This record gives sequence, C-alpha cells and structure tokens, in this order.
Amino acid sequence: MFDVGFSELVLILVVALVVVGPVRLPKLARTAGLYLGPARRMVSTVKADVQRELAAEDLKRTLQKQVESVGLHDIVEETADAATAAEQLFKPNTAETAGPSAAPVGLAPDSQSDAQHGGT
Repeated sequence: MFDVGFSELVLILVVALVVVGPVRLPKLARTAGLYLGPARRMVSTVKADVQRELAAEDLKRTLQKQVESVGLHDIVEETADAATAAEQLFKPNTAETAGPSAAPVGLAPDSQSDAQHGGT
C-alpha cells in the first residue's frame, strides 16, 4: 500500500525521537501499534468486501450478457405463457361449482336392484 523503504523508516524514527523524546518513544510506538493493527484488519476486510462485490457485479453482468445472447428471456416468457394457459385450462369453472350438484344420470338404486333380480 505505502512504499516505505528503509531510509524513509529511519528518517521517521529520527524525527519521532527528536519530537517525542527517548523516554516516551516506546510508549508511543506501542500505542501506535495497538491502533494500527485493528485499522489494518479493518482496511483488509473492507478491501475484501469491495472485491467480492465487484466480482459479484461482474458475474451478474456476464450472466446478463449470456441471457441476452442465448435468448433465455424469450424462452422464460413462452414457458410462463404456457403455464398460465395450462392453469386456466385446468382451473375449475366457478359457475359450475357455485350451483347445486347435479344428480347422476342413470337408474335409481331401487330400479337397479329390480333389473338385476328379474323385475319381480
């Protein structure tokens, strides 16, 4: 991230030694380390999240291009239309189900037994 060489590091250390003094320098370094550790972890977490989102967005764009090139959108629409038509075909008619049920066509139970026994 930061390109800090050995000479720049020595220069920063000398300036810190002059400004802070030799007594407080170790405590300052420890405090800086305590704050820099979590900050570095947070930056790496944010960086990983951004890269993951960019990869997901790139994948989404690629899939959208594939869908457009293959024409899957048309196939999906045709399938949805066919499903709607089939649903309408098999959907019971509300007028038939609302009225009283019709009596079955055929012989009455008494006349069936008479016909089987010879009508006596």
